[in-house]
Amino acid sequence: MNQRNLLEVDWSQIPAPSDDGAAAHLEGMTLPPIGLLATDDTSVTLSALRGRSVVFAYPRTGEPGKIALVDDWDMIPGARGCTPQTCAFRDLYAELKAAGAAHVFGLSTQSNDYQIEMASRLHLPFRVLSDEKLALTRALNLPTMEVAGLTLIKRLALVIDDARITHVFYPVFPPDRNAGDVLAWLKANPVNKARCD
Repeated sequence: MNQRNLLEVDWSQIPAPSDDGAAAHLEGMTLPPIGLLATDDTSVTLSALRGRSVVFAYPRTGEPGKIALVDDWDMIPGARGCTPQTCAFRDLYAELKAAGAAHVFGLSTQSNDYQIEMASRLHLPFRVLSDEKLALTRALNLPTMEVAGLTLIKRLALVIDDARITHVFYPVFPPDRNAGDVLAWLKANPVNKARCD
């Protein structure tokens, strides 16, 4: 199937993912010290970042005009929508920062080279992290799906405060509303200014 327009999606025609409980263990976990390659060619260790971070994860972004990974990609619950999700975080980036997110990152198991092209094409103001070797995915036991022999992260978003996961958005549907949902949560749950390091 050819991916004509990655942003125009009729969500009523796309199967929604169900809550399979695969992310229930994440809230309260402390992130392990694992460095991931970012789209600016730096290594980012999420556990070393102070303050509040937002990390949204997705299976894989497509490329306009390219063939989808598998013919029935859109019919896999939770597969379609990576580009709309990413663009929504791009569009709300300034508001997410103003609401207390010191850092915002995308995350997938795609290669850094693939992500660099996507970040440039979509004009992303934040870095996207590559977990191509599945180091963080396995350490946190993130929910995954297997498609065409690849291990892909199921769509979710994490709010992380000083290396500890304080909130998890999972399952996420429709994907283009995820950034707005995260923003609403950040506004309702401001960083505790009185907290001591």
